Amino acid sequence: MSDHAADHRHHDHGHHHHDDHNDHDHDDHDGHHHHAFDWLMGVRIAFVALCAVAVHFQWPDANPPLLMIGDQVFLPFSWWALAGIVIGGWPLLEEAWESILRRKMTMELSMGIAILAAAYTGYFFVALIITFFVLVAEVLEGMTLERGRRAIRNLLELLPRQVSVRRNGQIAEVDSSTLRPGDIVLVAPGALIPVDGRVIGGSSHVDESRITGESMPIEKLVDDHVYAGSINRSGALEIDARSIGKDTSYGRIIETIEQAERSRAPIQHLSDRLAAYIVYVALAFAVLEYWISKGDVNSTISVIVVAGACGVAAGTPLAILGAIGRAARLGAIVKGGAHLETLGVVDTVVLDKTGTLTFGKPEVVAIHPADGIEEGDLLAAATMAELRSEHPLGKAVIGLAQARGITIAEPETFSYTAGRGIAAVSQGERVLVGNRDWLLENSVSVQAGELPRGSTPIHVSRGGRYLGSISVADTVRPEAARAVSALREMGIRTVLLTGDTAEVADAVAAQLGIADVRSRLLPEQKLEHIKTLVASNAAVAMVGDGVNDTLALAAANVGVAMGSGTAVAREQADIVLLGNDLERFVETVALARRTRRVIWFNFAGTVVIDAIGILLVMTGFVGPVLAVMIHTGSELAFILNSARLLPMGKKPAHAHEERNIAAAPSAQPAE
Repeated sequence: MSDHAADHRHHDHGHHHHDDHNDHDHDDHDGHHHHAFDWLMGVRIAFVALCAVAVHFQWPDANPPLLMIGDQVFLPFSWWALAGIVIGGWPLLEEAWESILRRKMTMELSMGIAILAAAYTGYFFVALIITFFVLVAEVLEGMTLERGRRAIRNLLELLPRQVSVRRNGQIAEVDSSTLRPGDIVLVAPGALIPVDGRVIGGSSHVDESRITGESMPIEKLVDDHVYAGSINRSGALEIDARSIGKDTSYGRIIETIEQAERSRAPIQHLSDRLAAYIVYVALAFAVLEYWISKGDVNSTISVIVVAGACGVAAGTPLAILGAIGRAARLGAIVKGGAHLETLGVVDTVVLDKTGTLTFGKPEVVAIHPADGIEEGDLLAAATMAELRSEHPLGKAVIGLAQARGITIAEPETFSYTAGRGIAAVSQGERVLVGNRDWLLENSVSVQAGELPRGSTPIHVSRGGRYLGSISVADTVRPEAARAVSALREMGIRTVLLTGDTAEVADAVAAQLGIADVRSRLLPEQKLEHIKTLVASNAAVAMVGDGVNDTLALAAANVGVAMGSGTAVAREQADIVLLGNDLERFVETVALARRTRRVIWFNFAGTVVIDAIGILLVMTGFVGPVLAVMIHTGSELAFILNSARLLPMGKKPAHAHEERNIAAAPSAQPAE
């Protein structure tokens, strides 16, 4: 019967102006209201029903008095009808009057016209029936929308209300709303962490799966950062609170969701216009029917009533609201209805490689000892030389050695040559670790071997003897192949843009089944590729995680940032994937497409039912009461169709029972 949310900026498919923070006008500004079911509304509906029964049975007087003004005799008059229409229909008539003041045709105004016309012509029972069903429909719509908003508000309730703090040497239980930055917060084992802050006492393992997507609990020691919404699994922690409530990473994400729920997608403006057109068409046919029927007010009112656009006006914002809430449970924070709508028509997805398709963390993928050399000796020599290195490839070698429990010896001397490798001395023997040219420069012959595609070899020698090579590569995320395959099945083209070498890019693309690959790209070149795609009328979603992706994220129709990415990428993006899981992105695309189908089904269904309803009224098959039934029945059907998108399930008893429903998007402290 009405829509919700404030006006949202126009979404230009080529540009983003991220000003969502200014878009919080309330529903009332559009003159639309939702009536949740409270005791007053319940009494009002019951009173209208009682008045309708009294009018129908002509109680208490079977011969109602005539309404007379001066010498003019009007129609039979009923105080029951007057009381029911004025008292019961007051909310509807008030909204109709507001529509007149705003010079805007709304469903409330058309229903108000129908009610007053029915009453004026003596159809008091019809006027009360219209009032009754309109009020019931408004309440059901309001309850459905409130359910969606409650699902979003429940995300905030996952944070604890009572918190233990140490103030002035005393430990006290305080309300979380009274916390201040600088408070020392005590978190017991099994409790939720209520603030962003730094550990100053104790140690524990913390479950950050809803924040960073890391499935295993992370050990937290003194000076480590912890985040609101994560779960303290083992030991007790003392935390120096840095950010409180809505200032935490968690709180800012919830605020983003709430702003998105208040924002309006272009399709919502379209639904408003369609609803207004339907009302105008209904009034035009009502005038035509009045002329054809030679003044038959009964059928004229029926035409006005039967043509309902409420399913469109209410169902569209409800579908957007439900989809945003459901996306949050999937682990995708959609920053506005416009982005959800655009995602529903995306036909090209551009993927960054490092951190998006891969973990962005090199790992050892193969060890190739030379003839007569043990694998353990090769790894031990390489680890010793890399011990003082800061190179990411060296850290991958050290990580493997530590995982295998190999004792790492300190080098006696260490030197690093940029772009070549390391020279170290251990037990009087010179150890060389680096690329092929580095060993050849030092007169060590290197054996050729088969290397895993896309990997980087680290060659090792000791005392002038070649020990073998260790292949290191950035490993592909396990879900990436499934996500790319699912996008292909949805008819979406995938493109890989990366600054990495052609060899590495081609290897990753081959592993994932991506045909369109562009490598060795600078950020500006990525931007040009996105602009070219957009200019070719492709609807482009860009998925990235780093500073080098921010230009491309802004230029795409929809920018999608991995939650583990940089703060600037998350700020620039329209959608943030909390768990760094591309499959969640695919699910969000599918959800956006489903939302679009639901909305357009409501559009088409409303037009068809209204056309059939008007035809049935004008051919005499439908009267006022049945017209009311058709109107409210179709409205509720389309609202319930949209309600299927609302998040299902009850709020979890414990936060960890629900994966990624909403959380801070980063493993880094808020900037």
